Amino acid sequence: MFLFLKFLLAHILGDFIFQSEKWVKDKEEKKIKSLKLYFHIGIHALLLLILLEFNLQEYWLGFLIIVLSHYIFDVSKLYFQNKKRKRSWFFIDQFLHLLVLICTSLIYSDVQVSFDTIFNAKAFILIIAILVVTQVSAIIIKVIITQWNPESKNKNDGSLAKAGRYIGILERLFIFIFVVTNHWEAIGFLLAAKSVFRFGDLTSSKDRKLTEYILIGTLLSFGLAIVIGILYDYLKNII
Repeated sequence: MFLFLKFLLAHILGDFIFQSEKWVKDKEEKKIKSLKLYFHIGIHALLLLILLEFNLQEYWLGFLIIVLSHYIFDVSKLYFQNKKRKRSWFFIDQFLHLLVLICTSLIYSDVQVSFDTIFNAKAFILIIAILVVTQVSAIIIKVIITQWNPESKNKNDGSLAKAGRYIGILERLFIFIFVVTNHWEAIGFLLAAKSVFRFGDLTSSKDRKLTEYILIGTLLSFGLAIVIGILYDYLKNII
């Protein structure tokens, strides 16, 4: 674990602290010909060496795996990403880096990792619960409340695209976490915070139907997240 934390610290420093916006733009424009790309990889290598206390005799394989994979992933991202997929490739790139760091750490660990130890019954229940609370619940709520679907009088209200969907997913995920960690008071705080932000919209709209529509959606969202959290907690304890 300590070795993994060293690898992770080097990655965070190299990718987020010692890499400027200018370097990123230069890499995107010149791709493999960008000198900033090689400076970036060089900084990663130097940080790894420092955190490994220059002990390449023991960690030379892990050092090579991390540095070479980082270069391959970064170059691949530069050529495959575009404006529409830039956000997706950022998360793919970071996930791959993290996966390499974990796997490299396991080379120097006595921990035995198998499919059964990672994907056991409790892990599957957690995965299912997260999918239900984020994606399935969104569809259920949509099916229930679209029978009303009142339109705001101010159609051009400057709302962000799909903002409501993402807000709902995040709030249900937070509630799920609060339930399984037994922090029920935080749910009340979240509900109060949402009510404060929504109060101005509802009073300015002076639309009773819209108010009721938002209230039904909010209660459904909170209710489903609480029920799923309780069910997950129960199933986790009986397995």
